[in-house]
This record gives sequence, C-alpha cells and structure tokens, in this order.
Amino acid sequence: MTIKIITADERIARRSKINIALFGPSGIGKTSLARSLDPNKTLVIDLESGTLALQDWGGDVLDVRESAAAIGADPWEFARGLICLLSGPDPADQGGPYSRAMYDAYCKSILDPKAFDKYDTIFIDSITVASRHAFAWARRQPEAFSEKSGKPDTRGAYGLLGREMVTWLTMAQHTPGKSIVVVGILDRREDDLGRLEWRPQIEGGKTGRELAGIFDQVITMQYLTDDTGAPLLNDKGRKVRALFTAQDNVPGYPAKDRSGRLEPIEPPHLGKLMAKVAAANAGKKKPAAAEPLQTTIPATTREAES
Repeated sequence: MTIKIITADERIARRSKINIALFGPSGIGKTSLARSLDPNKTLVIDLESGTLALQDWGGDVLDVRESAAAIGADPWEFARGLICLLSGPDPADQGGPYSRAMYDAYCKSILDPKAFDKYDTIFIDSITVASRHAFAWARRQPEAFSEKSGKPDTRGAYGLLGREMVTWLTMAQHTPGKSIVVVGILDRREDDLGRLEWRPQIEGGKTGRELAGIFDQVITMQYLTDDTGAPLLNDKGRKVRALFTAQDNVPGYPAKDRSGRLEPIEPPHLGKLMAKVAAANAGKKKPAAAEPLQTTIPATTREAES
C-alpha cells in the first residue's frame, strides 16, 4: 500500500465537509432546520422518533429505535453500527465496536454502506436522546457494577457513558466526504451563586466538556431579545429566532466558529449558513509560500531593549 500525501491543490479542490453541533431550547424548532437542507442529499437519523416537524419534507429519514427493534438490536448498539458504517472502521479499534470485524458484521446486519453514497449531509437528531440510549446501555454493562459487592456502580456507568459518547461523536466527525450535523437540547441552569449558564442537555459531564474540541462549528439557536430581555417579535407577532455562532456572545450560549466566516448572529437557515462556511474554499487559489520565520532579533530591537 502506498501512502498518499494530499497536495494543496487537491485539498482546496475538495468539497468542503462541515461538522456542526447545534443546540437550542426544547421546542424552538431545531429539527425544522433540516428543511433548509437539500432533501435529495440529506439523511436525517432520527433517535427521538419525533420527525413531526419534517412530515412534509422531501428528504429521507432513518428511525433508529424502529430499525433497531426490527433486527432485535439495542438502540445504542444500532446507533454505533450506523456511525461505523458512515465513517468506516477505525484501524486503532481492535475487536471493539468500530473494528474491521464489526464493520463487516454491520454491513450484513444493518445495511450496505453504499446506501449512504447519495447523501452529502447527515443530520443526527438528537445527541440528547443518543446519550440516554448510551446511558441505559452502559448501566447494564459489567463496568456498571462493583466487582466486590456486585451492586450497581454509578461512577463506572458514567465513566463508560463518557467514553462511548466521545468515541461515537469523534467517529461521526471523521465521516469522509459528508457534513455531519448533531442536534441537542440546551438547558438553562443556575449555579449555587445564582449565576446563569447554558449547557447542552447530555447525560454525564464528559461529552459536554469535550464537544467543542470535536466539532468545527458549535451553534446555538435561540430567540433574540431587546435590552430589557424581552423577546423581539416579527411583523406576525412571533418571536424572532437566530443562530449564535461566536464564542463571546453576551448571553453565554455554547458557540464556536472555526471557519471565521460567520457573523456572530446568523439567520435561522442552516443551508445558507453551511454554504457560507463552505465558501471558504470556493474559487480559492493555491496559497503563496509563507514568509520564512524570523529567527534572529533585529539590531534595532536589541539596541532598544538594552
């Protein structure tokens, strides 16, 4: 096997792949953002069995709970199998759920990976429910019980949950040639000092802490407010929604824009937002060679410091 080095021209010519973690309060319309994506090239992986908002949308949906029940599988194990089929086997996983052996087994028990070829975007709804499935599974594993007493060990269950979720999301992020959007519920919490903070609703703490390091874009969908905190209304009297993309937003919503191409607040249209991020490479020419780093201190600087 020959190792291939990707040239700058090849890298720039590739279709941009965007990985987004999208959060918002329950009921704000996160799932409906899939409507702004190309229905012919988007697959919604539904973990909530709740695609009412997409009932007249023309795209494809895969119901995890229903599909898992059809083959007699645990919902979390089925969800792991889907991500392995999308991303391909992990060479570092020897004998685990993302190994080559398990990938081959998923191809036979779930579906042929070629079924995903038509899709450019995978919309996973939601990470909140995925963590619940993972936790229910983790609580039944040997790690969730004390070796001495045989009683349930909550710390062991949460430790396993964290590893499972982080690996699952990392594998999803590595899916080649496809943009990944994971959706989750955003919680409003107050600490012991009464300070307000917003956190993704995910079982356990490890996944939420590491999420920003896994995904390129972290976005919060929330209502806009005026200076008094009252919601802004449009001409139809409805609350105005927006996508917060900047980490330093005043309310403190989870957000991060690795592309550097987004405004701090964007309209609630996921398709346009992704197109804006993807435009970073559009029409781009090969970068010029960088200037060599200066490794000596100029004489004028040395004289000034002395």
